[in-house]
Amino acid sequence: MAFVNITSDKDLNANIDEKYFVNDKRVVVMADTLWEDKEVRFDVPLSQLKMKAGEAVLDRLEPIEDTKGNGGDKGRLVVSNLRVIWHSLALPRINLSVGFNTIVNVSTKTVNSQLRGTTDALHILTKSNNTRFEFIFTNLVVGSLRHFTSVMEVHKAYNSSRMYRELKLRGAIVHNKQLKMLPLEQVYKTVTGVWNLSSDQGNLGTFFLTNVRLVWFADMNESFNISLPYLQMKNVRVRESKFGTALVVESADCSGGYVLGFRIDPAERLQLAYKELSSLHSVYTRAPVFGVQYAQRDQVSDARPDEPSDVEDEGGEPGEGEVSGALAAYLADGGQQEPGPGREPLYDPGLGLAVERLKDGFTLRDLWEVIPGA
Repeated sequence: MAFVNITSDKDLNANIDEKYFVNDKRVVVMADTLWEDKEVRFDVPLSQLKMKAGEAVLDRLEPIEDTKGNGGDKGRLVVSNLRVIWHSLALPRINLSVGFNTIVNVSTKTVNSQLRGTTDALHILTKSNNTRFEFIFTNLVVGSLRHFTSVMEVHKAYNSSRMYRELKLRGAIVHNKQLKMLPLEQVYKTVTGVWNLSSDQGNLGTFFLTNVRLVWFADMNESFNISLPYLQMKNVRVRESKFGTALVVESADCSGGYVLGFRIDPAERLQLAYKELSSLHSVYTRAPVFGVQYAQRDQVSDARPDEPSDVEDEGGEPGEGEVSGALAAYLADGGQQEPGPGREPLYDPGLGLAVERLKDGFTLRDLWEVIPGA
């Protein structure tokens, strides 16, 4: 069996020979089934609106209008540590699920709401499966802007906690042979004398086994390291190799399907490390830690975030035609998909050039002025 050199992303991307896995149980990895933060979905079955393991409701507001797609309809906005959910209060089967990993930009925008008139609203621009969608949410409580702060701050917390969820190579994760701890992290075991099996030579280093990830670094060069969250870990096993008995860790397909090999002497220490890592991986799978922290700092919410997240539907599930119609309402920039052309170019006689069609409410003079009205 060939093991992977972790000196670079290119070297780490190994081709896995399936003949080595004939007698092994294939493990379904949570990272490969976790869609909540990675996708934008419309009118999903109500079972998909329920919080999954590790997901928690951080804020809940109502009544909120989905101004772009369901103007005039009062709804509820639920902010979790993975996504933003909106559903109609009258018909919960009319809903949205917007993953934080799809969000390109969050800002405020002046809109014309059917229920509030001209007002400031939350504007979210997303990109999912090479298609851009935009969403506009208006708080119908007069004077309340709470949905601005909660969504923006949770999105910021999501982006700043990627080490909990993403494989990292050669990161600044170790200093003076000590692990730089994440806010919710605890080290359960430190294993010294761990050889990283790469090519025909090994690198001696150290394991840190924590409640959220496996970290290895080379003793002679701390920047030669890898941080592998349990979320991205497909399986752990002890295998025979040309280097002798080795601890083999395979990452999830969505992080490259990498195979990492390590040797620990004597065999008893290797077995103890294997059992510890397997146990921590199993515990994490049952109760994942995504690392997103948020604490409300303003007034009491319009609806308490600790209320049950379940919604009851009084109607049937949406049909296929309804879903496609809902999706079209949220397409940004005229429904253009990427890669592809942007807005239609138009000839401008003032410039003597063909320029991209401007968005409504903008003029060329507005774009040229640094200070409006100057």
